[in-house]
Amino acid sequence: MNKTSCSPVSFNFEHKFLPAVYSLVFIIGLLANGWGLKALLKKWNNLKIINVFVLNLGLTDILYLLTLPFLVVYYCMRSKWIFGDVFCKITRFCFNLNLYGSIGFLTCISVYRYLAIIHPVRVMGRITVTHTVAISVMVWLLVSVQSLPDVFFPKTFANVTGKCYHTTHKKNVERYLEYSLGWTLTGFCIPFLITLGCYGHTAVVLLTMKRTDKVLKQRSLKLLFIVILLFSVCYIPHHVFKNLNLWSRVLSKQRDCHGWFNGVFVAHQISRGLVCLNSALNPLVYLHGNENIVAQLRQMLQQVRHMFNRMFLSNSGSVSVAETAFKTIKDVGNSV
Repeated sequence: MNKTSCSPVSFNFEHKFLPAVYSLVFIIGLLANGWGLKALLKKWNNLKIINVFVLNLGLTDILYLLTLPFLVVYYCMRSKWIFGDVFCKITRFCFNLNLYGSIGFLTCISVYRYLAIIHPVRVMGRITVTHTVAISVMVWLLVSVQSLPDVFFPKTFANVTGKCYHTTHKKNVERYLEYSLGWTLTGFCIPFLITLGCYGHTAVVLLTMKRTDKVLKQRSLKLLFIVILLFSVCYIPHHVFKNLNLWSRVLSKQRDCHGWFNGVFVAHQISRGLVCLNSALNPLVYLHGNENIVAQLRQMLQQVRHMFNRMFLSNSGSVSVAETAFKTIKDVGNSV
């Protein structure tokens, strides 16, 4: 333990890593979510109960994705925020809505699938689209209430440093750590345990029942894999390293210095990149929840194939080049 001033943490990594990740997620996420939402809205009159949750899941992604270009500019300028204090707080608030809204709606999807498979007689006809819409509104309200205290923590600190903190300035870091731990418990741990319990029980029942429909079993286990992937890659590392990084800042403020501070900071930045991937990975739920999306994907790939085929033929006059280029696209379409 060293009671002198702690060595400053290097911020070079976040300035190189986060802009690249945010740019990639913005492009892929916007295309994937836009396409998925369009597919759902086309069949609005036949909208299934579970797709109401999927629709809200997509809306949380779009809301956050629209803020990413501003964050790319911020980190490319080496943490110089030029868009004002109010918009800084709006940007961070949208991130929290996306993160905990995604967790909330994934939990709703998990509970609904559990009830539909394990207790179909009790659920059949009792849960309507109206009920689902009401539950979705409650999720939005609950997530907003949980995220609201974050807005009252200083994000730019009188704009002296030009920063837009995703947590807060070191002056308030002790109180923010307490808030973050409580937030992690209510916004992540409890929903995660509910989701794990629902899918764990569902998986055991499906694997032990010999007469279970094979299609239903495959679809349910596939959704279980998607949810586990989202929680393992996106959500768990973020909450672990966010709180560890806040703790390291508290210790550093108290001049209780340790060699692991810089490592935790780098791990936290990586986890921030991973958690933002949820906006690009959530559309996997569309592939599970809508039977027609796979067919639409194949049709879209075929249209792209024909378009580029005509382009290649007109530019080079070579049939072999076009056939070689689109054999891969055709194989991908057939494998989806």
